[in-house]
Amino acid sequence: MRRIALVGVLAFVSVFAAFSQQITRFGVVDTAKIYQAYFKNSAPMRNYESKKAEFQTEINKKTEEIQRLRQQKNDALSSGNSSQASKLDSEITKKTNALTEYTRAKNMELDSIKNSLQNSDAFYKKLYSIIERVAENEGFTMILSLQQGNGILWYSQSVDVTDKVIAQLGM
Repeated sequence: MRRIALVGVLAFVSVFAAFSQQITRFGVVDTAKIYQAYFKNSAPMRNYESKKAEFQTEINKKTEEIQRLRQQKNDALSSGNSSQASKLDSEITKKTNALTEYTRAKNMELDSIKNSLQNSDAFYKKLYSIIERVAENEGFTMILSLQQGNGILWYSQSVDVTDKVIAQLGM
């Protein structure tokens, strides 16, 4: 009976020792770096950049047209043609207001596109799935975000899985 009790105690001690030796491993991920890498190379971001360039080209064209009209107005004033200068001034005001409205509308459109990119549920699902896979492959029991790490005062680069997550995202 003593032997059975001793074996039971030894088994309990061995199991307890095995559990007590399991160390919780923390990893960190720099989500800002991931967002930058992902969105820089993604098709939606290229589309955003393309629209942004297209809008800027149109703004530049409209600005050049206004500058050309201002030059014509100055020439009309220099030659004493105040009636032509007045017409040009009216046209300049009209085109400047149109440019201001165009710029405001296009900036709102770009902001909307950018916000939808940054808040994409599909991206977050993919990101969290990959973080989970990397953490499990590396033996981490918890991954912390550096951006929300007010409590993280120091960490070793050996626990930073950011580059592995970026690689898994295909960047």
